Amino acid sequence: MNLHITKELNNDDKKHIDNELFKYNLAHFPEDLRGRYEEISLYLRDENSNVRGAIIGAVCWNWLEIYSLIVDEEIRKFGFGTKLLLEIEKMAQDRQCDFIKVDTLSFQALGFYEKHGYKVFGSIDNVGRHFKHYYLKKDLNV
Repeated sequence: MNLHITKELNNDDKKHIDNELFKYNLAHFPEDLRGRYEEISLYLRDENSNVRGAIIGAVCWNWLEIYSLIVDEEIRKFGFGTKLLLEIEKMAQDRQCDFIKVDTLSFQALGFYEKHGYKVFGSIDNVGRHFKHYYLKKDLNV
């Protein structure tokens, strides 16, 4: 067998690799958790249907992972981030997730998540040379 490494951006091949990893992982999870993957996107829209914020995540086996949460800067501090977060937390509970995990940088939303009951379980220093990268978790079945 003659194998070689190529450097390229190929969405079909990336999807193939993602699917292979997913299948491998499935074989190691309990039967009742297999196939539990659902992407979730909640958008905050104004009266003209313009997106002013969003929370994007996915239910993956027994947890929900938040990938992105943002609210337009000029409407922050009005509770919209909290409303988005509480809505996705409710969705996680409805789907019987055990916990939610999220990551954030030190200049982003650490205090916001801590205020809502998320606990830091790890961090990396020297991110962007000056910042810290935090990993947080909130248990739902406590």
